[in-house]
Amino acid sequence: MHAQQEVLGGRYELRGVLGRGGMAEVRDAWDRQLGRPVAVKLLYPGVSTQPDTRRRFATEARAAAVVNHPHVVAVHDTGVHQGRHYIVLERLPGQSLADVLAQSGPLPADHVRAILRDVLSALQAAHSSGVLHRDIKPANILFTPFGGVKIADFGVAKSADTPQTLTNRVFGTMAYLPADRIAGRPATASDDLYALGVVGYEALTARRAYPQDNLAALADAINAGRLPPLSALRPDVDPALVTTIERAIARDPRWRFATAQQMRASLDPPAARPQRTGLVLAAAAVVLAVVLVAALVLAL
Repeated sequence: MHAQQEVLGGRYELRGVLGRGGMAEVRDAWDRQLGRPVAVKLLYPGVSTQPDTRRRFATEARAAAVVNHPHVVAVHDTGVHQGRHYIVLERLPGQSLADVLAQSGPLPADHVRAILRDVLSALQAAHSSGVLHRDIKPANILFTPFGGVKIADFGVAKSADTPQTLTNRVFGTMAYLPADRIAGRPATASDDLYALGVVGYEALTARRAYPQDNLAALADAINAGRLPPLSALRPDVDPALVTTIERAIARDPRWRFATAQQMRASLDPPAARPQRTGLVLAAAAVVLAVVLVAALVLAL
């Protein structure tokens, strides 16, 4: 006999486990009402009663729903089942960037550039809506069936209406935090861009930029500049991509990108960027030709 399948809200039929985290598991599921696969993020029974955890869970759902962008994993529904809170998410059949790097090693420069461009598009929308992701990392960048990527897991996101009761806590995954954030500086949009720069470094090298296993050692390594230059590890990568990543993860926050739009604009090599100079020169040549023709006519 088959065990009876658990159904949330009379609608979402739970199947296998896709992943487990510190406060929730992600289950493969089937939406009986719409006849489509979905993913369900379900809080563990022991943490569903904790107000702080429930608040973070609600913030995740709201933040992802507010952004509503093609490169953000969509939130379909939320609810409570037998005391356990859950979020119903878009189900992506592809792997995460972390999976791909573990299996395939360093990625081609053009592939990395495309990934960064998609994530920056999503971050630009998030930041414009007043939402900081605060946990950009390879495991939270998921591939779509069409080769693009979407960002997932707004579990530690900060939005304009997030209560400011945890000001002394640093959220996010340690290896993707800048030293000044570790020191306690409030989170900014630039921190998401720093984390994405670290992701870009990792995608090109298949190695952690900073492998330190505690915050103090990580901050010391960043401040000491103990990061092998990207140009030495990947001399085949064009300078525009190298410069973009290295600027994003600069030790001095004043050198980093302030906006996702600014970082996105620097990704392409100069030859690939729209060239206004050529248009200006062509227009000037036309004007000069007209002037010369007019001068010749007057001279006759």
